[in-house]
Amino acid sequence: MGGEAVQQSLLARQFVREGYDVSTVVLDYDATDSGVIDGIRLIRAYRPNAGIKGVRFIHPRATGIWSALRKANADIYYESPAGVLTGITAAFCRMHNRKFLFRIASDANCVPGEQLIGLWRDRKIFEYGLRHADVRAVQTRKQAALLRQHYNLTSTVVNMITEVTELPLESNRSIDVLWVNNLRDVKRPDRVLRLARRLPEFNFVMIGGASRGSSDLYDTIQKEADEIPNLDFRGSRSFAYVNECLTRSKVLLNTSELEGFPNTYLQAWMRGVPIVGTFDPDELIQSNDLGAAAVNAGELFHLLQAMLQDQERRSSCAARVRKFVMQHFSPEAIVAKYVDIFS
Repeated sequence: MGGEAVQQSLLARQFVREGYDVSTVVLDYDATDSGVIDGIRLIRAYRPNAGIKGVRFIHPRATGIWSALRKANADIYYESPAGVLTGITAAFCRMHNRKFLFRIASDANCVPGEQLIGLWRDRKIFEYGLRHADVRAVQTRKQAALLRQHYNLTSTVVNMITEVTELPLESNRSIDVLWVNNLRDVKRPDRVLRLARRLPEFNFVMIGGASRGSSDLYDTIQKEADEIPNLDFRGSRSFAYVNECLTRSKVLLNTSELEGFPNTYLQAWMRGVPIVGTFDPDELIQSNDLGAAAVNAGELFHLLQAMLQDQERRSSCAARVRKFVMQHFSPEAIVAKYVDIFS
């Protein structure tokens, strides 16, 4: 599960709590239609493997999505991340005079050719949707600047939403370094292996599943990780499992070259865990002392080593990072921002 799936489920639940009617379009994984979960109406679009290759893009996929959007009969449609769905949702809203909010999920969404969309046709459908959204919500000021630069489009910065949890006890933190990400080249899981080898006195845990087209990378990382005594590779795990690991972690490690705003940052900060990483959205980590941000892989080693060796610094970080995320990313604050946009 990617970060945007987490974001949409948290947003949907909070909208329901505040009295809004919420529907979500989902793939039809289960023939038994459960109808409603946590007050959220489920509308199934199509079976994942249904249809004939070559034509299933049109039917049942596009037709199934269009039918589900019509069945939702919403005033406002929210879609993310970048893909064919963006264009289909925009076209539906224009035809039926509804409003469309597209949520940028990664810096790559803002740069032509860098979107993680394989086919030229699909990229053009996405760009149609991007241009015809009534609101483009971005995660950072950097993304807003990229949209202006590459597409000459305006946008609104809206922070991500986090769940509220209790701050775990410092004495229960048995995982020195936790790394969580889908395994893709741009996430640089290979850096974790090198760091674990260079810091044998600390234990590392890696969590992440194979992304589409990256099964070879997943197999390679798993095989190499199994040969490193202080590295525990646990593969794909649930959102709840990741949160449980974070309550027992001293540091969350990020090694990516490209991100949006990692959902794991919010999960970590809520649990008093500082970030040490190569990605610092809008320089939040540096400017608010929420961990340590590295400009390259060499610096990452020294920053991680220093953080692990300094228990006093980690302890002082715990209350600060939690206070920061509660102030700027709480469910009430984020939904209030969306409601203001909708109004």
